[in-house]
Amino acid sequence: MGEVCFICNKHKGSIPTTGEPIFEDDYVYVGHIDNNSKPNYLGHIMIDLKRHIPTLAEMIPEEAKSLGVMMARLSKALKDVEKAEHVYALVSGNSVPHLHMHIVPRYPSTPEQYWGPILAFAVYESPNARMDPNLEVIELCKRIKLYFEDNPYE
Repeated sequence: MGEVCFICNKHKGSIPTTGEPIFEDDYVYVGHIDNNSKPNYLGHIMIDLKRHIPTLAEMIPEEAKSLGVMMARLSKALKDVEKAEHVYALVSGNSVPHLHMHIVPRYPSTPEQYWGPILAFAVYESPNARMDPNLEVIELCKRIKLYFEDNPYE
């Protein structure tokens, strides 16, 4: 399955992606979402499990711990560094059968009709959506990496 899996191929480096890696350990890879060379919603970050499994139910304890800690660290970084007022976290698994978590910030002044928990991607349509090309995505990734260095998780 790994041969045809987008996320497995991304981890092998055979698919170019936007931005740069934010974090990686034995269990997870963290990077900004890629929008196929179109502007990206700044701060939409993916936590990919490195092992190819389809859902949360197949995780081993070490993977679950790494995923949970990274969800908390990214949420705090997006609030502190990018000034998000809320952070959504979701797994759907509908289109890619490789466990990955979407972390999507909602920025101040986003009209309430663009809020979600179910429609986290509605923030993309907000009139104040922070949509920017690859250059700003790279800078955001660097800001979060620096935040992680300055704020180690203990």
